[in-house]
Amino acid sequence: MIGYVTLGTNNYEAAAKFYDELLSVVGARRFMESDRFIAWAVSPTQPSLGIIKPFDGQAASAGNGTMVALVVNSRDKVDALYAKAIELGAQDEGPAGPRGDSGFYAGYFRDLDGNKLNVFCMG
Repeated sequence: MIGYVTLGTNNYEAAAKFYDELLSVVGARRFMESDRFIAWAVSPTQPSLGIIKPFDGQAASAGNGTMVALVVNSRDKVDALYAKAIELGAQDEGPAGPRGDSGFYAGYFRDLDGNKLNVFCMG
């Protein structure tokens, strides 16, 4: 379904460092890059996450109600990725833990540009 998600940034170098460190927790690395765009993935054939300097030259802004969800295969990985995001300066939007009775386990945060993300697993 999802091929990739791109997030705008106003500080390309800081965002690149944030996502290099954050996504390394789940084995993702850069696989595409230019002077205004970087994409990370675990494999080039799987969905990826990218940052970009907006094409129109205007300031990047976080979408109200927009959220990127990163799926992992264990609660330990949810905990590790959420903790790493906070360590790197992300803003807490809801600590890692169970949500409801369906087995959904997630942690929510905002990156350095205010984009909202979560990391989750089921079961």
